Amino acid sequence: MTIRLVLVDDQEMYRTGFRMVLSTRPEFEVVGEADDGDTALDVLRTVEADVVLMDVRMPRMDGVEATRRICESGGPRVLVLTTFDLDEYAYDAIRAGASGFLLKDVPLHELAAAITYVHSGEAVVAPSTTRRLLDHFASQPPVTLSGEERGHPGLSQLTLREREVLELIALGLSNEEIAHRLAIAESTVRVHVARIFDQARAARVQAVVMAYQTGLAATRRR
Repeated sequence: MTIRLVLVDDQEMYRTGFRMVLSTRPEFEVVGEADDGDTALDVLRTVEADVVLMDVRMPRMDGVEATRRICESGGPRVLVLTTFDLDEYAYDAIRAGASGFLLKDVPLHELAAAITYVHSGEAVVAPSTTRRLLDHFASQPPVTLSGEERGHPGLSQLTLREREVLELIALGLSNEEIAHRLAIAESTVRVHVARIFDQARAARVQAVVMAYQTGLAATRRR
């Protein structure tokens, strides 16, 4: 299966570099390029794409806003690539719906793996950012709203077991680690995870943010 990519970066040097290195991998095909968010949206109306590699700092429309519009319209998954290892970019990109956040100096094999993970519905965050990302959301006060929703309508539809799985996802555990912790089959965990993401209308990394923001992960974190 070929994963169709669109490259979005205002610097032609980066687009050329990524196109050249990714073209060496038979599983990828670059089907479009854009130098800002506006152009990216136009390109995505004319090509079939699976994953967008999105820069953050661009003129006219930046990568965060473009990511938000792509995700709200049900477009392809977005993997944000940036030279800036700054927390606010990761937070903003994830809130906008990005499925991943990596630095541009990531080795090719890691970038290829990240694209594949994102395409399959998983999430990828740069190792240097992951811990600070979780600490940031863990330190924020939970959203306090009335009713069972706990700040998000999808939560009220989750079973007790699914909430437990979501709490462990929020701690950064993999499906295999969750299965071991709960003494259940990994295939069962995958079923729970798929339902969580469907109810939350979010990918793994957005579900983590949701768990912290609504307070679901606060007790286990402490």
